Amino acid sequence: MKNSLVLLIAVLLFGECVFAQPSDLFLNPLENKTKDYGWKTLEEIGLYFNQVSFNNWNAGGANSISAIFNGKVQANYKSEKLFWNSNLFIRYGVNKQESEPLRKTEDAISIISNFGYEKNENSNWFYSTRFSFNTQFADGYNNPDEEPISRFMAPAYLFMGAGLEYGRHIEKLSFYASPLTLKTTFVLDKNLANSGAFGVNPAIFDMDGNIIKEGDTVRSEFGFLLTNQYQNEVFENIMLNSLIRLYSDYLNNFGNIDLEWEINFDFKVNKYVSAIFGSHLRYDDDIKTELIRNEITNEIIVVKGPKLQWKQLLGVGFIVNLEDFGKEK
Repeated sequence: MKNSLVLLIAVLLFGECVFAQPSDLFLNPLENKTKDYGWKTLEEIGLYFNQVSFNNWNAGGANSISAIFNGKVQANYKSEKLFWNSNLFIRYGVNKQESEPLRKTEDAISIISNFGYEKNENSNWFYSTRFSFNTQFADGYNNPDEEPISRFMAPAYLFMGAGLEYGRHIEKLSFYASPLTLKTTFVLDKNLANSGAFGVNPAIFDMDGNIIKEGDTVRSEFGFLLTNQYQNEVFENIMLNSLIRLYSDYLNNFGNIDLEWEINFDFKVNKYVSAIFGSHLRYDDDIKTELIRNEITNEIIVVKGPKLQWKQLLGVGFIVNLEDFGKEK
């Protein structure tokens, strides 16, 4: 695994000098280089619903209703040799099931900004720097009557790096490799930090359970990042958005790979009615799935290690392009 990563790094860093650039790898050939320069912006908000109800249904079931708010802002710039793509995504969803309390189903704040410089117009390579930040709005619970297992800025993840990006039509499809990437995990909640949540160093307790040293609120890693982004209308009125991120830390267990893959399909019924189907896979070695606390020392003990996490969503609702309100009738 480690040898493969070293070889991959070498190919990505020096491949431009060794290999010819294929013109048919992407959706459009190299000779049809776009001249559509300048800014492109998009501002959208949407509200999606799911509802199930039963009346004398012999198979049984529980009435439920759920809603998801979705917001998206994009600002993309392209000149002859430069590009700058920035995206803000926010999503929040809730579910109410008969006598059960209201529960959160979706909660995400994501910012991605990517700046690239093309040295040679006959090449598909860009020198690129990338910034991304992710956190959530509200507290998260396993059970509503227990302490929260996540909060705003607990966790939050920040990636900053520099590397090479491969993609002729960079706004649709790109491959990015950064051998110099800083990953910072924030856990800005005292209880979660003291428990060692999300990989930060936990608090140190004495035999009576008193804190000798508070838990860390920040964890820094330095490693190698690979990403693949794809955004395009794959069929009429069906937009596909996919982001894959693979990260391995040089200093802590190099070769162990953190995975993040989010893929969403947006189905446009008409100008205002839309449907969304999404899938989100995640594996992070720092996120443990089951913890217990020693009643004497108050120390957190890991019972089970990390697992592959999977979340999916489906909704039908209304979407509005905010730029339409600024247009003259």
